[in-house]
Amino acid sequence: MSGTRSPSKTAPATESLWKLGAILWPFVAGAVAINVFLLGLIFHSAGWSNAISPVASLLWALPLSVPATWLAARWVRGLIREAEGR
Repeated sequence: MSGTRSPSKTAPATESLWKLGAILWPFVAGAVAINVFLLGLIFHSAGWSNAISPVASLLWALPLSVPATWLAARWVRGLIREAEGR
C-alpha cells in the first residue's frame, strides 16, 4: 500500500482560537503593557498627579490582554484563512 495515507482528522493550531490565543498572548500582553504605560505618560503630561509605573502597567495588562488576545487571534485566523483561499 505504498502512496496511501489515512486522512487526518486533527486541525492545525491556527484553527482553534484557544491555541492561537495561547501562542499570541505573550506578545499581545507586552503590547498592551507598553500602551498602558505610554497612556500613563500622556496623562501625566496632561496634568494628572503621577505617571503609571512599569510594574503597574504590567499588572494592568494582565486582565486587559485577554480581550485583546481574543481579537488578535480572530484577526490572525482570518488572515490565515484568506491566505489559504477558504
